[in-house]
Amino acid sequence: MSFRAMDHSVTVIAYEKGGKKYAMTCAWAMMVDYDKILCLLGAQSSTGKNIRKNDFIGVSTLSKHQKELALRLGENHSEEVYKLSGIEKSQDDTAITINQAARTMICRVLDVYHLPKIEEDSLVYLEIIEKEENGDNFLHMSDL
Repeated sequence: MSFRAMDHSVTVIAYEKGGKKYAMTCAWAMMVDYDKILCLLGAQSSTGKNIRKNDFIGVSTLSKHQKELALRLGENHSEEVYKLSGIEKSQDDTAITINQAARTMICRVLDVYHLPKIEEDSLVYLEIIEKEENGDNFLHMSDL
């Protein structure tokens, strides 16, 4: 796609549920309060389809040097391949975060909304429970 109306950081959503690890690059994420985030997860994503209210998930905003990781996590589906193989990560209960990301957050899912006219995508409302930042510059969608 050549036209980009906006540019934003690349965010990874990752968690474990039912003994399976899920990971994806998020289509869109933004802070809506000091401790709240909204994420739009595509309908085709098995990672997005399995998120439920009160789940704990990892949210990692990637660093400028993590372009290859972003491209890798954006391919395939977690139901088909183990996307996190060989990726340095941390896990706190069910939440998985990517090591060396510019920002990592453990979040609780406050709700999952399905809004009309955005296909069957999920708008996920998150509360940040724990956070860490390393000061690196963000990887942006325009960098991919």
